[in-house]
Amino acid sequence: MWQQTLNNFFTLFKYDSKNPLIFSSGFFLFLFACFMGIYLVLHKQHRSKIIFVTLFSLYFYYKSSGIYFLLLVSCTCIDYFLANKIALAINSFYRKIFLVLSLISNLGVLFYFKYTNFFLQIFNDISAQHFETFAIFLPVGVSFFTFQSLSYTIDVYRKNIKPVKNILDYAFYLSFFPQLVAGPIVRAVDFIPQIYQKIVVSKEMLGRGLFLIISGLFKKAVIADYIGVNFVDRVFENPMLYSGLENLMAIYGYAIQIYCDFSGYSDMAIGIALLMGFHFNLNFDSPYQSKNITEFWRRWHISLSSWLKDYLYIGLGGNRKGKIRTYFNLLITMLIGGLWHGAALRFIVWGALHGAALAFHKLFLAIFNKVTPIKIGKAIWIVNLIKIFFTFNFICFCWIFFRAENMEIASQMMQQIIHNFKAHIILEFLVGYKTAIILIAIGYFLHFIPYKYEQWCQAATAKLHWSLQSLALLAMILLVVQFKSADIQPFIYFQF
Repeated sequence: MWQQTLNNFFTLFKYDSKNPLIFSSGFFLFLFACFMGIYLVLHKQHRSKIIFVTLFSLYFYYKSSGIYFLLLVSCTCIDYFLANKIALAINSFYRKIFLVLSLISNLGVLFYFKYTNFFLQIFNDISAQHFETFAIFLPVGVSFFTFQSLSYTIDVYRKNIKPVKNILDYAFYLSFFPQLVAGPIVRAVDFIPQIYQKIVVSKEMLGRGLFLIISGLFKKAVIADYIGVNFVDRVFENPMLYSGLENLMAIYGYAIQIYCDFSGYSDMAIGIALLMGFHFNLNFDSPYQSKNITEFWRRWHISLSSWLKDYLYIGLGGNRKGKIRTYFNLLITMLIGGLWHGAALRFIVWGALHGAALAFHKLFLAIFNKVTPIKIGKAIWIVNLIKIFFTFNFICFCWIFFRAENMEIASQMMQQIIHNFKAHIILEFLVGYKTAIILIAIGYFLHFIPYKYEQWCQAATAKLHWSLQSLALLAMILLVVQFKSADIQPFIYFQF
């Protein structure tokens, strides 16, 4: 019996494709507690700290993607070498050569794992051939760490940052586990200088970190997981079995599910990093409060949208080459942003819709700026509310393509909403899905409350005695256990 128990315990430390290591799992909380115990001893010793955290981060990635942790190691070695070559190159030609090699290396990895079968299927459809697709495993977070590594070599090329002198320092940056598998995309210019600074965790940092971990757990493991498993997933799997009302509510449900899931992960990543003495930039800023699509992309997945802007949109010419070229650059940037999320037509449609909306908004502003504005006065809040309403519903419309498994599912959902709405079943619907509806309402309430109240909660958490902070975390863990489904629900962005 004891031997079996011991074997089961050690099995927990091995890679399991059905149970990737995620922040909201009990095993991670156990590992992190052990990790922090050792980290507190080593954090003042630079080299020991770097080696320990890097090894833990590689193990963390191994628990997420198995043997493919070697891919992360390879990416680290290649870009460390190429960045140093870029910095030492004798002229601009060789600098460009080494940068191109970094682009080929990182984008080649992305292309193979994410797009090989996609383009092979397109070739089969066009040529009427029947080449078999490959059984390719998609390593968790490959899109994030390749973009992160590219930011390093590009910034070294642009002379925004000097290359690190030790490969272990670069490995620490690229593999840093809080943001490794689902972002935020942390740029080298923001993070690497922190590696060499003295680690200081103030009471405010500790309080803010714990608050973000607790709120992130609630958003992910209570709101997102429950409404996903018990409502949203069911409707999106077969929308024809449900009324148009249920389909519409599933779309609104998914909007808050993906927000709570992804922002919950980002909150926990930022919080864990704070407990270790490191700062990440904000990744979500109440995006559904946006009054236009441009504002939405300044608030949603900020690390990706800013990455696309700085390294792709501006690289294409930005708004420096005329209005038509600006609109084209926006469309191309968002198309690539859509493809970054997945190799499927629905992601291309999603990206195209957002790109077209961004271009239209710029065109609208260009025209509107030439017209004398109407004085609205005190009614400005009504105008803003209308803007938020239309922007939010456009975003939700786009989420249909993002979430649906294929274009047929997306089409069926719209057909049901238009032709089979059944508004008369609303009371039956509210009773049948009361828990999911309550959690959706809580999610939207938390999203739309003013940011100053969140800041107040963070400050209040920082002032609590450590025993009360621990009790608050324990209470959230117990709440998560109560809402936990039979299987661990991976973060939505793991698939990207």
